[in-house]
Amino acid sequence: MRKLFGTDGIRGTANIEPMTAETALRVAMAAGRYFKNGDHRHKVIIGKDTRLSNYMLEPAMQAGFASMGMDVVLVGPMPTPGVAMLTRSLRADLGVVLSASHNSFEDNGIKLFGPDGYKLSDAVELEIEALMEAEEKPSAMRADLAKSADLGRAWRVDDAPGRYIEYVKQTFPRGARLDGLKIVLDCAHGAAYKVAPAVLSELGATLELIGISPNGTNINADCGATATTTMQQKVVETGADLGIALDGDADRIIVADDTGKIIDGDQLMAVISGHWQAGNKLRGDGVVATVMSNLGLERHLAGQGITLHRTQVGDRYVLEHMRRGGFNIGGEQSGHIILTDFSTTGDGLIAALQVLAVLVQSDKPMHEIGQVFTPYPQILRNIRVNNGDIAQTLDNGEVKAAIIAAEEQLGKDGRLLIRKSGTEPIIRVMAEGLDSEIIGTITEELAGTIARISG
Repeated sequence: MRKLFGTDGIRGTANIEPMTAETALRVAMAAGRYFKNGDHRHKVIIGKDTRLSNYMLEPAMQAGFASMGMDVVLVGPMPTPGVAMLTRSLRADLGVVLSASHNSFEDNGIKLFGPDGYKLSDAVELEIEALMEAEEKPSAMRADLAKSADLGRAWRVDDAPGRYIEYVKQTFPRGARLDGLKIVLDCAHGAAYKVAPAVLSELGATLELIGISPNGTNINADCGATATTTMQQKVVETGADLGIALDGDADRIIVADDTGKIIDGDQLMAVISGHWQAGNKLRGDGVVATVMSNLGLERHLAGQGITLHRTQVGDRYVLEHMRRGGFNIGGEQSGHIILTDFSTTGDGLIAALQVLAVLVQSDKPMHEIGQVFTPYPQILRNIRVNNGDIAQTLDNGEVKAAIIAAEEQLGKDGRLLIRKSGTEPIIRVMAEGLDSEIIGTITEELAGTIARISG
């Protein structure tokens, strides 16, 4: 079991373990040790979002890599998918993103990408953790530290944003433009606060901007993909054609149509997959999503001859399934959209351009193309396990019986999902079905049983 790495790298409150300068240094040293694989000059790309704590974490990781004899290329504030792209483009041995995605500024995280631009597997993360543990043993020798003359150097690539901007623009259909479209764009005061407006404006859009003034502590604060109210209101107030909200590291997108109604990741996958299927671009006749995606999406895709494949929660698991099965569209209800024709990870800007391509080619308003299916009512409850033993709670006979009874009550037109949180002593209960009152009752009764048994 991994101790530090979770579903999306290492994450925690800044300046509290594991998100300290010391741990960042040790992660860099261990990752450097793992990825050194020859006599060539090794190179690491480090990008970040706009959190205050990155002034602490970035130099710590730079020092760790340099001590292993690896050169460090600093690209500054850069969307997570931009770092993944640059890792491949600049032929680096490793890519690092310092970001806690949609979390508030107090948190931060470390995400690692291999030389192919893909997030590391669970197995590789385990090996890096093992190397970190070995460093703590008194007997551990540091013979693999670089000699004085072989220490790594560091420099900044000033044109990194421009490289990413041009790359993203090339994913838009050749010859197509956004002229005449008014778009409300919310960058969450995050990593895309410069590059996202540049991409859309250079393609011809007129922009109303939100969240483009980061100060180190306002990232995701009442804005971005997890707080879309301001964006929705501005769409209506300004008569915009649609709104686009990114999260702090811009690997997630939520859209609002021209009426201000939210279009989530499930709807976006339906929009893009339908368009790609019509253009013979959809591979595998399938879409990959997680267990959290709505049953309405699954039924809609089935009606189009498209199979929905489900994975556990986490965009990395979606991507792993996509690679194994040869699929080119996948994602999460929360707005991570992965389009492997263009990117090795979720990319909010590239997903936005694919949706905009449908819009400009359809000559219809966003509310007509964006609300593809009617979602089944879905309710999610989080129950804290007070005794801390999630496995014991879920193995309790009364809890098992309550789950079986709930599944029987939902029948074939409903779905029940019970899963544990990857970061907290919490059991998540999700139910969906045709009748919102029934699933509400089922969720409350099951949650009550779990809470009582867990103490």
